[in-house]
Amino acid sequence: MSQLAKVPTTAKVAKKRKWRGDNAWGYAFIAVALVVYAMFTAYPVVSAFIISFQEYRPLGSVFIGFENYINTFSDSLFWKSIKNTIVYTVLTVPVTLFLSFAVAILILPLKKRTQTAFKAIYYLPAVASGVALSVVWLWIFDPMPSGILNKLLGLFGISNLNWLGSSSTAMFSLVLMAWLSSHGTSIIIYLAALLGIDVSYYEAADLDGANFLKKLWYIVIPFLKPTTLFLLVTGVIGSFQVFQNAYLMTGGGPDNATTMVGLLIFNNAFKYFEFGKAAAQSLILAAIIASISFIQFKFFGKNIEY
Repeated sequence: MSQLAKVPTTAKVAKKRKWRGDNAWGYAFIAVALVVYAMFTAYPVVSAFIISFQEYRPLGSVFIGFENYINTFSDSLFWKSIKNTIVYTVLTVPVTLFLSFAVAILILPLKKRTQTAFKAIYYLPAVASGVALSVVWLWIFDPMPSGILNKLLGLFGISNLNWLGSSSTAMFSLVLMAWLSSHGTSIIIYLAALLGIDVSYYEAADLDGANFLKKLWYIVIPFLKPTTLFLLVTGVIGSFQVFQNAYLMTGGGPDNATTMVGLLIFNNAFKYFEFGKAAAQSLILAAIIASISFIQFKFFGKNIEY
């Protein structure tokens, strides 16, 4: 009896020692990340869900059910902002992916030191302040003859255009800004993926007499499918959340021609203090992004080996 009594006691002691050892340190390290996640991600999402069913007031909110959602779906400005965001996404994301891929292909054959220099040059705008970059772009789109873009067009006899002040050119101006802005992150990810392709595939293609385009089509593009899918999904998510460019460059105007859904949510929350409506719109936006991401994985994720 005394022998049997010692068995669970020994196991419990060993378990306790293990807990105090590696496991304790592991839980301590992830606890920091879990606390940060709970405070700055989980809590705001839960709060937004609760507020979306309320008429939010600082000294006592009122439960109003689905009224914020009904008002959102019947708001023509909300649908216009969704349309603007979709147009912006369709025009910017594919071009951005193509430019990043093309630059990565051009940089790849260079010597390591030259390659690093180009990577630093292309990544530099990503670490610069978005406000500072917007100031530069405001100078480029200046409607006066002193504006850089108008100066260039003037060389071809084209008269000045009010790039950001006209509803016919404002959206194109934001798209142009996205095309020519930083692609550093995508370029570096593409370069890392290109360097991961085994050289033996290129050597085998050389033996078969394959030219550059055939290597690109039969080796590079198939191997880069996972990377392209990742950049496509993250690019669409980022594009649907675009706020800074529209807020700083046009403020959503003229005539709401550049009001993106992110800017609309910001205006409802911090300009008109309709926090309940803004929370409902942010959750609808999250549902739209999740649906589009699911469709992208469903249709573009086929035949991809991770």
